[in-house]
Amino acid sequence: MSSLLVRPHQPDAQGTVLDVTPESAGWEHVGFRVHKLAKGQRIEANTGGREHCLVLVSGRATVSCGEHRWEDIGERMDVFEKVPPYAVYLPDGVSYAVEATTDLELAVCSAPGFGNHEPRLIGPDRVKRSTRGSGTNTRHIQDILPETEPADSLLVVEVFTPPGNWSSYPPHKHDVDDLPNESILEETYYHRLNPSQGFAFQRVYTDDRSLDESMAVDNGGCVLVPRGYHPAGAPHGYELYYLNVMAGPKRVWKFTNDPDHEWIVKQ
Repeated sequence: MSSLLVRPHQPDAQGTVLDVTPESAGWEHVGFRVHKLAKGQRIEANTGGREHCLVLVSGRATVSCGEHRWEDIGERMDVFEKVPPYAVYLPDGVSYAVEATTDLELAVCSAPGFGNHEPRLIGPDRVKRSTRGSGTNTRHIQDILPETEPADSLLVVEVFTPPGNWSSYPPHKHDVDDLPNESILEETYYHRLNPSQGFAFQRVYTDDRSLDESMAVDNGGCVLVPRGYHPAGAPHGYELYYLNVMAGPKRVWKFTNDPDHEWIVKQ
């Protein structure tokens, strides 16, 4: 069994089906949690020393934090509708509550916070959409919390990869402090498949192969990327969605392609 693959479990009392902490991952920065809540179900928590980005993967909810209250937000009822999501940014050291107004899939992305920002709504109009690659390397990007938007540590993005295509490809890495060429960022990949009985492939490997794991990832699985290259592929007939959370010592995304496959970019 891969040490980098975290599988979902049955919901607990808080609707938690997946929970990655820095301690469980063996790293320092990224935390990632998924709740599946029934209509009317409510969770309350405190961000502690970590800033949070709450992403409404699907469904609607009312989110409150102190004097801030965002009533019945959310638009897409299924992630594969592909409309940009609603999200809420929360700084460290605040209490918050989420009440599902429909069945809700909520992703809680976290990283160290330093008290520099206020709670805010990230509406679909704030999510930049783009397309990367060409041919069977095409994928569609929705930037929820890119480095151009204010935060202390977090970078959050979702990607839709068409059936038969590759993503995070050519393989790239961000595990060396070599700015402006490359930055150090831990990363999680939360995978969803359409239809849901599908699977995706992801490989995580380093140049010296001291880390080299290839995984078949089912719907709802999460892959940890502590270092190394990390391409993902969607088999024919199955559309792949993943939600990425990245954080590291510096909030900059600079990567290096695997030199063995750099020629693909230059075609």
